[in-house]
Amino acid sequence: MLDRFTMPLTHRPLASMARYLNNRQITPDQVTLVAFLVGMSALPLLAFEYYVLALMAILLNRLGDGLDGALARLSGQQSDAGGFIDIGLDFVFYAAVVLGFALANPGQNALAAAVLLFAFIGTGTSFLAFAIAAKARNVERPNFPQKAFYYLEGLTEGTETVIALVLFCLFPHYFPWLAGLFAVACLVTAATRLWGGYWTLKHSRGIGR
Repeated sequence: MLDRFTMPLTHRPLASMARYLNNRQITPDQVTLVAFLVGMSALPLLAFEYYVLALMAILLNRLGDGLDGALARLSGQQSDAGGFIDIGLDFVFYAAVVLGFALANPGQNALAAAVLLFAFIGTGTSFLAFAIAAKARNVERPNFPQKAFYYLEGLTEGTETVIALVLFCLFPHYFPWLAGLFAVACLVTAATRLWGGYWTLKHSRGIGR
């Protein structure tokens, strides 16, 4: 919901950092991999309740997630392969953060973490399934033309997810409530994406089942 507003604000600083990396022969895939490894360090940090350090790892991961795309566009290295590994590692990272909170306090957090992971399955599969069909049909993507995949909007997008992860780390004792609220928002997103995606594809070329 908020990505269309926040992404233009990050374009200039990310482009500046991308130029710096490009001048040093650093590739987008390298940035993707390093950002993923840094982000995955949040899992043990959360498990041992080092929430501030985990938050730093999460924010660095999200910075890298924006930077690899900016670098790919600048260097002319955009590809389906790069987009695939980027989004695939993103979902692994998101799940790892939720698992970290479950491990930190299983008695308090495990159920909420399970519900949130269930909701993530809905948002992730609706997003990727539509992207595959939209790619096959050459459906236009007016709001996010720079994305490697068709970016199907929803109530919870990248910006909302980052906000949620930050709140989890800042208020870990409220994780069950925060995770529950975010899970509801994710389920709403999954439902609207399935509904909207179905009708978009059904009418894109007038072909239904």
